[in-house]
Amino acid sequence: MLQQSVAIGPMGFSLHQLMIGFAFVLTLLAGALIGRRHRVAVSDTLFTLLFVAMVAARLVFVVRYWSDYDGLLARLDIRDGGFDILGGVMAGFGYAGWAMWRSPRQRVPLTGALLVGALAWGLTAGSTLLLEQQARPLPATPLLTLNGDPTTLTKLAQQQQQPIVVNLWASWCPPCIREMPVFEEAQQQAQDITFVFVNQGESLQHIHTFMHEHGFNLNHVWQDPSNALGQATGAHAMPTTLYYNADGDLVSTHFGELSRATLQDGLTRIR
Repeated sequence: MLQQSVAIGPMGFSLHQLMIGFAFVLTLLAGALIGRRHRVAVSDTLFTLLFVAMVAARLVFVVRYWSDYDGLLARLDIRDGGFDILGGVMAGFGYAGWAMWRSPRQRVPLTGALLVGALAWGLTAGSTLLLEQQARPLPATPLLTLNGDPTTLTKLAQQQQQPIVVNLWASWCPPCIREMPVFEEAQQQAQDITFVFVNQGESLQHIHTFMHEHGFNLNHVWQDPSNALGQATGAHAMPTTLYYNADGDLVSTHFGELSRATLQDGLTRIR
């Protein structure tokens, strides 16, 4: 199973985040090497380009889901991972073109650096995309309901016959707790989607106590005492949300905290 995320101590990173970071490091190295040969530095330009691309990607996403955010602070909070990649790429290339027009000396090293970065990202992201496009069905991992009854996601899919959203969470994970009201609201409104909340590694009694203390009203809260589902899906950090279409195939994965906007984006993909 393709690994979706990597946990490093208390922090977690999605595979896509790591690929972008790797590509940018190579871009900086290429820019430094080519720039030294042409006696011009481009690192500041590359960092500015990255900033412009990120801001643009966020702005485009926020505009697309404007009504799903509650106020300015929510729109500024990038912890939900709401970015429009295409918008960011277009803004980044636009800034690069402007920088090369403004400073002709940077054209060669900047072009070389961007080509190296694009090639690195294209090879890694392209390989990952090919793997992701292969059908990855719902795993038949044995799980338990809050009544202690054995069950599986595949069994639920056969019963519901509709798209399924699977959220991997734990009570010690603050982002997991913050996003639960978003899921609670969505579960009440989106009757055409089945939501499943699979606790990773905690006892049934602990889950019962946690749900009661916080007053969450969620259906399909299940237990995965040995973290088997995380291993089966390649999700090694929490929270992780998996989106499966009505055929039971994985369509997309969201690592980290969700907002109403990023959840709606994921639901759109499986409808």
